[in-house]
Amino acid sequence: MLDLGGGSGAYSIVATKTFPGLTAIVLDLPPVAVVADEYIAANGAGDRVSTLSGDFTRTPFPQGVDVVVMASNLPQYESELIRLVVGKAFEALVPGGEMHLIGETLHDDRRGPLSAALWGLNEAVYGSTGLAHTEGDVKGYLQGAGFVDVAVHPFVPGVLSRVAGRKPG
Repeated sequence: MLDLGGGSGAYSIVATKTFPGLTAIVLDLPPVAVVADEYIAANGAGDRVSTLSGDFTRTPFPQGVDVVVMASNLPQYESELIRLVVGKAFEALVPGGEMHLIGETLHDDRRGPLSAALWGLNEAVYGSTGLAHTEGDVKGYLQGAGFVDVAVHPFVPGVLSRVAGRKPG
C-alpha cells in the first residue's frame, strides 16, 4: 500500500495490523517522514510500514503497488494537481490495483456536508489553490485517469467520503 501524504502513518499502521500480509509505504514531506518514522516505531510497525521522504506531487512513486490511499488532504489542492497525482497513482498500480481518495467532499448539488463547505471556504479565505471538490469531481478524476468501478462510499458519515476505483486488468 502506498499512503500519499500519510502524515504519522496512522492509516498505514492500522491497515497493516488489520491485514497481516500487507506492507505500506508512507510518502510525505521530509520533516513529516521523520516524525512518522518515530510514530511507526513507537507502534511496533517498523517491520510492515516504512517511509519515503518526498512531495507526492513531484516524487516518483514506487511501482507495482496494490493499493494507493490519499486521505484527508484532498481539499488542499486544485483539480489539476489532483488529476496529476491520480494519474501517477494509476501508473504505479498493478493491474487490478485500487486507489482510495478519502476526504471532505461536497455532495454533487454542493449543498453539504457543512464540513466540506467550510473547508472550501477556508481555502478561499486564505487564498489557497485548494477547493471543495464534489463527489462527482473526484469520481471524474479517477475515471479520467482510467480507473473503472469508481464509486463513492461514506467513510465518516456526514464528514468524509471514500471514492475508490480499480485499475483494469
